[in-house]
Amino acid sequence: MPQQSAPAEVPLPSQPDPLQTWWGRGTPLPGPDSVRRAVVDATEWLSAARDFAMAGGRLLALWGSQDADQEVRFTLRAALLCAGWCLVIELPWADSGEPYPGLEDFFPAASRMQRAVRDLLGLRSTDPDQRPWLRHGAWPANAYPLRRGTLPSPTSTSSESYPFVRVEGEGVHEIPVGPVHAGIIEPGHFRFSVVGEKVLRLEERLGYVHKGIERRFTELDVLEGHRLAARVSGDSAVAYSWAYCQALEAMAHVTLPARALWLRALMLELERIANHLGDLGALGNDAGFAFGLAQFSRLKELLLRATKAAFGQRYLFDSVVPGGVRSEPDAAAMRELATRLGEIARECVELQEIYDEHGGVRDRFLDAGRVAPDLATRLGLIGLAGRASGQDLDLRVDLPCAPYTELAPRKVVRIEGDVAARVAVRFEELQESCRLAQRILAQMPPGKHRVPVERPAPGQLGLGIIEGWRGPVLVALEPGPAGRIHRCHAHDPSWQNWPLLEHAIIGNIVPDFPLINKSFNLSYSGHDL
Repeated sequence: MPQQSAPAEVPLPSQPDPLQTWWGRGTPLPGPDSVRRAVVDATEWLSAARDFAMAGGRLLALWGSQDADQEVRFTLRAALLCAGWCLVIELPWADSGEPYPGLEDFFPAASRMQRAVRDLLGLRSTDPDQRPWLRHGAWPANAYPLRRGTLPSPTSTSSESYPFVRVEGEGVHEIPVGPVHAGIIEPGHFRFSVVGEKVLRLEERLGYVHKGIERRFTELDVLEGHRLAARVSGDSAVAYSWAYCQALEAMAHVTLPARALWLRALMLELERIANHLGDLGALGNDAGFAFGLAQFSRLKELLLRATKAAFGQRYLFDSVVPGGVRSEPDAAAMRELATRLGEIARECVELQEIYDEHGGVRDRFLDAGRVAPDLATRLGLIGLAGRASGQDLDLRVDLPCAPYTELAPRKVVRIEGDVAARVAVRFEELQESCRLAQRILAQMPPGKHRVPVERPAPGQLGLGIIEGWRGPVLVALEPGPAGRIHRCHAHDPSWQNWPLLEHAIIGNIVPDFPLINKSFNLSYSGHDL
């Protein structure tokens, strides 16, 4: 089906009056249905954020770009989501040194996004927190990697002092952990303020894996950018490459065959299942239950082998391509995959019973790392972790693209907000994804798996939004002249969720941090472009 926006005359049902006004003012944007854009001034930038926040809306992403034909003109953008539609507000801004209005009072997650805009583009917000976020002294303070021109040269300073917030009081001491960790894990620094073993405060510093991905996008052909998008965060390769292609195909006015879309959904659910299997095993291991790690590792390996037999890759980095998918499985591979999914679903029912009945595992999971629903709402927790804290949002249902409009996945929501709830959500979502994948394999529509895509005209903005296994993945794509990418912003849900981990650990003991951290399993790489 065409990925076109809804006609301008279609009313927005059952919305508060301020959102009706924004809906009427917005113009269709290439991308999923019910996505609109509106150019605003500084006052309206704040008004839109306030109206969406008061209506229970969410900030999906905030980013900036340099205008294609201007050296000192920029555009700040924020994607706001509420009740089944998304508005991208656009604030033109000149590089005059004047700060633009920060949105952190309405959406606390905006703060780190605004600090990243400062590091990469040099545009400062009114947010009182002006500490660097992505810049660790690796490039000069007056150089900005996303501005056109020569890339900043590396400095001789590998790092700079960072002003962590100190906790004062009798018996309080600090435990620094990272950025280098004792294992195969990406770098991140965690500064604990503790009394004895009890955590009073945690503050994170991320950004150590800065790879220059957003700058690298500008050096690529727009028809090739999906391969880099798939590598933004390797555990979400399908979600990112689909979001990229969704934005590209909408601007190129391409109608995808139904078979191509169903194959993409199959890949996305396989990615979700693989990650849930890996996490459930790791969580069992962190609770001292090595049996869980062994069993879930075995099941994940069986799934990855079946995935490779079907699509030629264990992890589907290059399988979603412009116009569809790179290849499709033959009938035998589809039957084998369906059989394997059935076996995994049945075994996971038994493993969930073992986890639920094991006293030691239950003791570690229950009440650990709790994020209450009201705090999750206030701070904007989203995705899997959000659904474990009462946040009823799954874009496969709330902002669906084909074929999810037909598949109609079942939402999985818990309210307890602890490690046990996040484990339960994984178990239930794994079962639902196995069901969806088996239905897709059984009802796969006939037709082509790929159609040609022409390069879209420059000067457009396309938006792709896909619910990955961790949460909503957003890709904003601006094609430039000569078929190159002018700007591509890829946003991971970890931006919203990392700050909640700081709250989840408060009142717990330091040795429980690895377990609580794994129960969120947030992306370092996707948070640092």
